[in-house]
Amino acid sequence: MAALGLLPTRAPPLPSGVSSLLALPSTLRTATYVRTLGRWQSTAPRKHPKTAIFFPGQGVQRVGMTTDWVDAFPRTVKPMLEEVDETLQVPLSRIIAEGPNSRLMATENAQPAIMITSIIILRVLEKEFGFKTNERVDITLGHSLGEFAALVAAGNLREPDALRLVRRRAEVMARCSKEVGEEVGMVASVCEAQHLGPMVEAIHDFLGHHGEGSKADSGTDYDLPAVQQVLIANVNSKNQIVLSGSIKRINELLTHLRQFAGHDPRAVRLKSDSPFHSPLMKPAATLLTQLLDQPSQVAKGEDTVIWPGIMPCVSNLSARPFESKQQLKDYLARQCVETVLWHDSIVYLHTEEKVRRWIGIGPGKVGRNLVGKEVGMKGAVKGGGVWGISDPREVEALLRDLDSTEAGEEEE
Repeated sequence: MAALGLLPTRAPPLPSGVSSLLALPSTLRTATYVRTLGRWQSTAPRKHPKTAIFFPGQGVQRVGMTTDWVDAFPRTVKPMLEEVDETLQVPLSRIIAEGPNSRLMATENAQPAIMITSIIILRVLEKEFGFKTNERVDITLGHSLGEFAALVAAGNLREPDALRLVRRRAEVMARCSKEVGEEVGMVASVCEAQHLGPMVEAIHDFLGHHGEGSKADSGTDYDLPAVQQVLIANVNSKNQIVLSGSIKRINELLTHLRQFAGHDPRAVRLKSDSPFHSPLMKPAATLLTQLLDQPSQVAKGEDTVIWPGIMPCVSNLSARPFESKQQLKDYLARQCVETVLWHDSIVYLHTEEKVRRWIGIGPGKVGRNLVGKEVGMKGAVKGGGVWGISDPREVEALLRDLDSTEAGEEEE
């Protein structure tokens, strides 16, 4: 590639795609992009296999995750980041772009940073490539924090309102974790798929839980103080759950599983010093209940929650679409302290709703890998596929694959 000083003075040839655009010096990207606008517009017909978009949760953040998007699509992205800083009165765009990593990793910054990065990618698809979300997508969902981005995509939350909710929620979550007097966090527990059900039962037995219902599903040992309780925070896949709460109590539980219950799961400590989806997060749930009942901060006289939206959104708590405005408010607040049924949501959409195309939007590839593993697809296959888009270089391939699978046969 030519050095900067040797670039020709005449305009460079039109790039064949986003990858070529990003290969140009930053000073030439904007003008070149404007000249090529419209070349990569998606024009496929409305009829398509059932399609879901999904958004990631906390843990996928990284310094610089918006940089390529700003460079390639400044007309769309720069105003969005400026609005974020204005809305939150925090220089979040600079924290995302420059770090330091320790500051971005802080819960109060990481959560809104991930949410806005996910929405930026969606808006770039819509505004720069003509992707009509309401025509080409049938249902949305998001993993934990990702549920807020999913509700924005589904038309149930306005972006500035969602951003404020996420920031306020994250601030309280961070404070809850800092105020405890012992070590807390999250631990992933991985086992063979056929052992997951019995292992979950053994966990409930150890924690003193029996019977049906959301409390039993949550796995909380209620007689202990909140800081000492343990909860099954996530059911991520057919062979992985995440435990949340007191690390001492989690280690006691793992020892019990190995010594007395006949299970030997692989335990992996997650990079989180906060026990999300545990009773310790109750103040965050209480705050969210209050905020969701307040009027929108950007649409005067309107409710914060819009109902109905433009498409269904699957709840983390029920693994089914939200059924009413009040249920959405209730479940979104309770999500702070209850189990994320991610695996159940994917199984429901795959087997009952017959979703054939899955588009992961946002930083990282964890969500795409979990979905692909469950539905048995990676990339484009006949009539469907699983994709993840976190980098501008992936846009062309995604849109090409969507167009090529648009006429795929839908299952009855």
